[in-house]
Amino acid sequence: PLIDVDDLEEFAIRPAPQGVTVKCRITRDKKGMDRGMYPTYYLHLEREHGKKVFLLAGRKRKKSKTSNYLISIDPTDLSRGGESFIGKLRSNLMGTKFTVYDNGVNPMKTTSSLEASILRQELAAICYETNVLGFKGPRKMSVIIPGMSMDHERVSIRPRNEHETLLARWQNKNTESVIELHNKTPVWNDDTQSYVLNFHGRVTQASVKNFQIIHDNDPDYIVMQFGRVAEDVFTMDYNYPMCALQAFAIALSSFDSKLACE
Repeated sequence: PLIDVDDLEEFAIRPAPQGVTVKCRITRDKKGMDRGMYPTYYLHLEREHGKKVFLLAGRKRKKSKTSNYLISIDPTDLSRGGESFIGKLRSNLMGTKFTVYDNGVNPMKTTSSLEASILRQELAAICYETNVLGFKGPRKMSVIIPGMSMDHERVSIRPRNEHETLLARWQNKNTESVIELHNKTPVWNDDTQSYVLNFHGRVTQASVKNFQIIHDNDPDYIVMQFGRVAEDVFTMDYNYPMCALQAFAIALSSFDSKLACE
């Protein structure tokens, strides 16, 4: 089934069609003045015969206290005020927890009681935990995304304060309208002396950043997977109920997470 990406903005936040794995790749561009401090990441949809379709670009903002990535549907315009700004990924000070927003309005920055519909939505939260082995082994990720309605529409989560955020709901075990996902625990392989996951040929290089995201109820259903195929090339595949913006932002958080340096 051909995945329709004519309207990039609409496509980026639309959940993957059920039963279809959306296969993408991320390229990291370290060229330019900043020498790899602020690389630009490009997400492309893979089509047959090696064709690629541009979907999203992301880059870390320079003057931000915490990691803050802008995500755009225009590979040349990564500005906050641009027409193409579609969402952002923001970390806490520790670089262990991240939140993904769409391009709506930040409730803290407005004085009037705005209509709910223009407040920003939270599309995902990602938490990295050190494992019991410290840094010697796979890290643990929890991914919290809004739940789906009976009509397969994403539940709209537009927090007005700290208590309504995805992270707060998850920490308070108030998981009524959210879905909690985790990374699949890799298995130790004696031959390679490393932890491994089966990516079915989609990942060719071992890296601590490779991961698969699953729901505890169905560990064989891979909601998202990400892994390295070359120095600056990664594959990123996602399935229902995830959308491109969620998956891309989760991948960006894994490049950034302070717990990734093992």
